[in-house]
Amino acid sequence: MADTEVAGIPGVAGAATAGTPPESAVPTAVPTVLEVLRRLDSGPRGLTEAQAEERLARLGENTVPAPREASWPRLFVRSLRDPFTAVLGCLGLVSAAVFAWGTALVILFLVVVSCVLRASGEHRADRSMAGLRELVATTATVLRRADGEEVAPTAREVPVSELVPGDVVRLGPGDLVPADVRLLRASGLTLHQAALTGESAPAGKNADDIPEALNVPTGSAGGLFEQPQLCFQGSSVASGSATAIVTATGAHTRFATAHGSGNGSGSGTGRPEASAFDRSVQGISWILIRFMLLTPPLVLMANAALRGRGLETLPFAVAVAVGLTPEMLPVLVTTCLARGASTLARAHGVIVKRLPVLHDVGAVDVLCLDKTGTLTQDRPVVDRALGPDGQDDPEVLHWAAVNAWWTLQLADLPEPDALDEAILDAADEDELMAYDGTAAIPFDPARRLATAVVRTPAPGRLGVHTLVVKGDVEAVIERCALAEDERIRLRGLAARQAEGGLRVLAVATAERPARTRPYTPADERGLTFRGLVTLRDALAPTAADALNVLTDQGVTVKVLTGDHPGTAARACRDLGIPVAEDALLTADRIDGLTDAELAALARRTTVFARCTPEHKARITTALRTAGHTVGFLGDGVNDLPALRAADVGIAPRDAADVVREGADVVLAEKDLTSIAHAIGAGRHAGGNIATYLRATLSSNLGNVIAMLCAGLLLPFLPMLPAQVLLQNLCFDAAQLAFAYDRPDPSVLRRPTVLRPRDLLRFITGFGMLNAVADLATFGALALALHGPGTGDDEAAFHSGWFTENLLTQALVMLLLRIGRRGAEGRGPGPVAWAAAALAVIGLLLPPSPLGPLLGLTPLPAVYYLLLAAVLALYAVGLLAARTRYERRRAQRGTAW
Repeated sequence: MADTEVAGIPGVAGAATAGTPPESAVPTAVPTVLEVLRRLDSGPRGLTEAQAEERLARLGENTVPAPREASWPRLFVRSLRDPFTAVLGCLGLVSAAVFAWGTALVILFLVVVSCVLRASGEHRADRSMAGLRELVATTATVLRRADGEEVAPTAREVPVSELVPGDVVRLGPGDLVPADVRLLRASGLTLHQAALTGESAPAGKNADDIPEALNVPTGSAGGLFEQPQLCFQGSSVASGSATAIVTATGAHTRFATAHGSGNGSGSGTGRPEASAFDRSVQGISWILIRFMLLTPPLVLMANAALRGRGLETLPFAVAVAVGLTPEMLPVLVTTCLARGASTLARAHGVIVKRLPVLHDVGAVDVLCLDKTGTLTQDRPVVDRALGPDGQDDPEVLHWAAVNAWWTLQLADLPEPDALDEAILDAADEDELMAYDGTAAIPFDPARRLATAVVRTPAPGRLGVHTLVVKGDVEAVIERCALAEDERIRLRGLAARQAEGGLRVLAVATAERPARTRPYTPADERGLTFRGLVTLRDALAPTAADALNVLTDQGVTVKVLTGDHPGTAARACRDLGIPVAEDALLTADRIDGLTDAELAALARRTTVFARCTPEHKARITTALRTAGHTVGFLGDGVNDLPALRAADVGIAPRDAADVVREGADVVLAEKDLTSIAHAIGAGRHAGGNIATYLRATLSSNLGNVIAMLCAGLLLPFLPMLPAQVLLQNLCFDAAQLAFAYDRPDPSVLRRPTVLRPRDLLRFITGFGMLNAVADLATFGALALALHGPGTGDDEAAFHSGWFTENLLTQALVMLLLRIGRRGAEGRGPGPVAWAAAALAVIGLLLPPSPLGPLLGLTPLPAVYYLLLAAVLALYAVGLLAARTRYERRRAQRGTAW
């Protein structure tokens, strides 16, 4: 027998690869007990010891594959290859080259801290997979027999790792399911599958080969996890007992493939290679590296060719390269993100596990989530009670509540199921006490209904028992005394309700002479049809308001659910999410699409119904391929593939341990309001980072262009290396105020994405404007000093340009804060005070006692008048360019 025949039932184990329909999504029939036994070469008495040993040696132990953990030193070395770290390293070398040892040591410290933080975060992520073992049993009760066909099997405890396909195991209350199994016998079995599906309600299981169950597509309504004959590793027994045969172990279980440690390597089974923030930083870093490598040779060659200067210009060239690069970028980024993360944790209970993730959260423009527990609560509520004529009839709800109450009391059930609880919540409890319950026939999957027998303690009614039957519409109608055309009409009435996304139960009654003989399912005949009770999912109380906030933030919500498409669409419509007919996609259509087709279709689809875990991962990947930054909210192991495929994985605090550990963001509650707060904080931080980059890079680029031009026009260096470094230090220190700035609310309405090409265009345009202002300053200096010719002219030129540079940089800080027009009335903020301090330094340092030490000298009054005119024209140009930029940005609908 081939390995694949023993490893698991086809369609039960395995994962899909990217670009192909997941195997588990293909409609198949769940094999019958006989087919399973034949396929696994086993029987109801289990395996012999020899068979078990042979299979264990061939297939391996039944353990969740442990992730390959890289050592911390290896992760540290790997982090050195990051382009942003390379920028810092180059800065350190440049600073050492000009003997700025203090700057070099600071930069070295930043490199070490950055690498330590990155390595530590990745090391914690590697270890998080150890949480899987907490969800897996350690021992199991298995039937094994000695060699020989006639030997009776014995039940004994064995380590779970020794289980093999074909073993027969026994399950009882509180047991963890040790592997993927197919039930052979079951009695009142219910399982907690929250770790797999995120659904808190126990799922009923049975071993019957029910034809309807066997033909349910595995991609529908939760797929395999809803098949009553199948139980999966990672679930636990809530009630009842069962005997089952092991169908898959180890890496072949759904538990293993769901979190990517199985054989499958489909999309979404691994963490994306680079997040949105990582990609942006890498792009910006490479731009800076190119400029840094290009600037010194240009300065050296130009001065050597036109001015005959040699290596004496090297310190100046290196200083220009330093002046181009924002040394404080890592400090400002860390400060912005840390402040945002701290506020989220303190005020909203949202934990951001890695600081760069906060920027990615702010860049999210598509949020994928399940319906249950997010848009809706994990419980149904009664929608309407309809009589046979389709009109509202409260009497139908009354009889449904009588059935639910007395079935609960007389069948000795531990608690009502979710539907009965919803009916009881909507009914008048006092009316239920008017009856005496005498018997109950509880619900079972074969009959698909439950019956309560009650007696009304009223004169003339003591000798009459009333049978109240509630359950599946078809099952109830079959037992009612109705003409065939009436049956067809009632089925149509129920179908129309179901198509509207409602759950439908039928209610019927019958009166029988009182008796002491037990009631049986045979008595459920000749019933009078009372009507239908429809139920819908209870909406989450904060969902509607949170969805409005997300819409204002420019975030599109996509619902990825295993539910019926009508149920999902109904919940969306109730919450005000428009769902057009072409905006709803089911799993069977997804299976027939290529990755490119799915990416195109996913952009305009709102609801994806009957999704398996593989479908969710494919959809998430498709949305990212289409250019979106995607967040995914999940809480079950089945959500792990999609959680990893997203740019930002989000999980509530009560999610499965492995999901919570693998998520980027952890919420105190599964509440969309918390996500909206996180997105707002991410955009706040991202907006400040983007503003800093725009201001510093455009100003620095303009200065570099002006320095290159001045170096070719003047007989001396336009600025001394020490002056370049001091000016750059003052500017960078002042711009740390951006970490404490509060952007205008308009900035928070669009995703904040650092796009390197857009940033390059921005800094090029505004940098050229800054260079023009610098060149105009040269003219002002020439007029003020009446032309160069004395030794004092060089110091005066350095002083004039030093002052102008700091003043223009202060203007840049104030005028390039996009979206601040509505916020100016709140008084000066930290950026305004920092810009004022920068201007004061520029004006007072040259004439101060420190000026001569730095090669600076006082300037004539006429220069300041000419400089004021240049600055006024520069401010007008900045405002005009900013207005044009904001108009184009609004047309594109992007933040930066």
